[in-house]
Amino acid sequence: MSEPLNLDVMSAPAEPTPAPQPSALRRVFIGKDGLRAGWSLFIFVLIIAAIVLSIRFVGKRLHLVSGTQLKPSQEIAPLFGITNELIPFLVIFFVTWIMSKIERRPNSVYGFGDTRKFPRFFAGLAWGVAFLSLLVLTLRITGLLVFDSRLLFGADILRFGAIWLFGFLMVGFLEEYLTRGYVQYTLTRGLAAIYQVVFKTRHSQALGFWTSALVFSLLFGLGHSNNPGESPIGELAAGLAGLVFCFSLWQTGSLWWAIGFHTAWDWSQSFLYGVADSGIMVQHHLFDTHPVGKPILSGGATGPEGSIFILMILALVSVVIFVTLRRHNREPNVPLT
Repeated sequence: MSEPLNLDVMSAPAEPTPAPQPSALRRVFIGKDGLRAGWSLFIFVLIIAAIVLSIRFVGKRLHLVSGTQLKPSQEIAPLFGITNELIPFLVIFFVTWIMSKIERRPNSVYGFGDTRKFPRFFAGLAWGVAFLSLLVLTLRITGLLVFDSRLLFGADILRFGAIWLFGFLMVGFLEEYLTRGYVQYTLTRGLAAIYQVVFKTRHSQALGFWTSALVFSLLFGLGHSNNPGESPIGELAAGLAGLVFCFSLWQTGSLWWAIGFHTAWDWSQSFLYGVADSGIMVQHHLFDTHPVGKPILSGGATGPEGSIFILMILALVSVVIFVTLRRHNREPNVPLT
């Protein structure tokens, strides 16, 4: 007679096989969200450095790189201004694309992903013209800026206006994508992970974002020190403007508003009103102007950005961002979510 079956033994689940642990070497390079932020930034900088050195080497061999520095009174030509911004932007965009493939992320997460990109871009354009005009009007009413004459007439206004609009669009793309694109996203990612481990807080993302915003805004301000005619107030203004643009990135998750504002602000300074932009002047501007009075008030050779009134303007811009760019409207697939 056969023995009865032991149902308890037959129904007992098999013990799960323990998941293989990643090797120590893999843990050095790979974290929970992929390639660790420090290595990502290192690779990003390394690729850019290699490309820049290659371009300089070829340029010197072909006598395309002169190495001359701009002087405070020198006006830059449209072709020089455009190529000086377009080529670096293409390099940054290309390297960012490479990093998106390495990290297996969509390229849009680094600042260009936004289903409302065009409304936000054009809104930034409008606000950029409005606030720069307010600053210029303030300087003119107080007698700190004098309009001497108009330099362009007829079709030349539209022609050079369009040329310089494209040129400063490249400035907006380059400076925003360089300082608040991939590097801002990646440093935020790394710092947020550190803050989460150290403080175990649900605000680690915000802490990481604003720490990286402070770092790159400081670098953005210091980067303007190489401009001819720049002043301490101008450098401070550039750094604070970087923080204001980070605020728009925090509110919307994209760079489009900041790119529009940055484009219109520089275009209005350089072409429309013919004032210096961080000490730099451009050829073929609409008006001829000159500052009057103490540089801390008028801006002096720096331009309106060197005036103490710029602090009031940046405060007002922050209010506009807070009121018009509601953070709850951020898209789910853009950076910092």
